Amino acid sequence: MTNKTGQHDAARLQDKDERIYQALMNAIVEHQLPPGSKLPEEALSGVFGVSRTGIRKVLQRLAAVQMVTLTPKRGAQVSTPGVDEAREIFTTRSLIECGNLPAVLAHLQPPHLVALEQLIAQENEAHASHDGPAAIRLSAAFHIQLQAISGNQVLTGMVTSLTQRSSLVIAAYGAPWQRGCRCDDHATLLQRLRARALEPLTEALQHHFDHIVSSLHFERSGETLPDFSRLFAADFGAAS
Repeated sequence: MTNKTGQHDAARLQDKDERIYQALMNAIVEHQLPPGSKLPEEALSGVFGVSRTGIRKVLQRLAAVQMVTLTPKRGAQVSTPGVDEAREIFTTRSLIECGNLPAVLAHLQPPHLVALEQLIAQENEAHASHDGPAAIRLSAAFHIQLQAISGNQVLTGMVTSLTQRSSLVIAAYGAPWQRGCRCDDHATLLQRLRARALEPLTEALQHHFDHIVSSLHFERSGETLPDFSRLFAADFGAAS
């Protein structure tokens, strides 16, 4: 009985750690925690109702995927990609995503097109309602679902990680109104996908990445301390 209870408690703790990880990741990706934001263990442990040790584990996981920077004596903060790194992230995305398009076309089925069309409609709606977090989330989802058509799970995981890091770049260097990608670019990509013509599709995706990079201003953000209670109260409530 004691062993089963211990296993149950460990599973609950692991589940809560995962929820905290996803909550912080989403807040970073959706620009609610912009680059340079300080992430003090004490404040986060109070908001999430866990120990500082638990928060430290989550921050270390985020640092491992380069979304958070851990500095001795300064603690954790949301990563701010350097200019060279920012350019390299989009260069890498272009190489991977454009290079995978032959496999995407080889596996493309009508339901894939319907799903992408629905994502674009939702993205348009998010932009129209000025819902920045949703627009960013849906923009990333479009690219991830497009590449997932190929059936290459390893590559899809890489694209997922790169879209998360791309969001950091846009948050750090994009214009204040910039949220995700341009919807009309995604609509153009869908048109090329329907035509099943590799060269125009590849050119459209390359142009899409070129446009994103050309719109960036490469001005660094300053350090801030966000209102964690406001960001996470709905999911975790006040600590008891």
